[in-house]
Formats: sequence, structure tokens, C-alpha cells
Amino acid sequence: MEITGNLVDAAKALGAGLAMIGVIGPGIGIGLLVQGALNAIGRNPEASGQITTNMILGIAFAEAVAIYALVVSLIILFVL
Repeated sequence: MEITGNLVDAAKALGAGLAMIGVIGPGIGIGLLVQGALNAIGRNPEASGQITTNMILGIAFAEAVAIYALVVSLIILFVL
């Protein structure tokens, strides 16, 4: 009976780790977004306020996807 519990715990840990693969995409996306914003500000410094506002909004949307992956990982670990 103890072996089954260990296997379930191992499967939960593996599933939670695999769920966190979903963080890679938003991380790359945020990096590309900031790179584009910095290039735009470098070309047109007068528009930095509007560019920064749009950049922060885009970062928030991309980060939401990473938070969803974290929530799924925590659900796998502690609820299932």
C-alpha cells in the first residue's frame, strides 16, 4: 500500500513540473515585448509614455498565462 502512495506522490510532482512548462512562453514573450518597447523608445523618445503604458499592459496579459500555469501546478500538487 505504501508503494502506491509513493507512486501517486511522484506522479503529482511530475505533473506539477510539467504544468510549469507553460511559463516558458510568457517569459519569452515578455522579453520580446520589452525589447520591442525599448527599440521603439530609442527611435522615438517623445512617445515613451504611451509606449511604456502599452508595454506594461502587454506584460500583465502575458503574465496572466504564467499565473494560470502556476495555479494548475498547485492544484495538481495539493488538491488532486
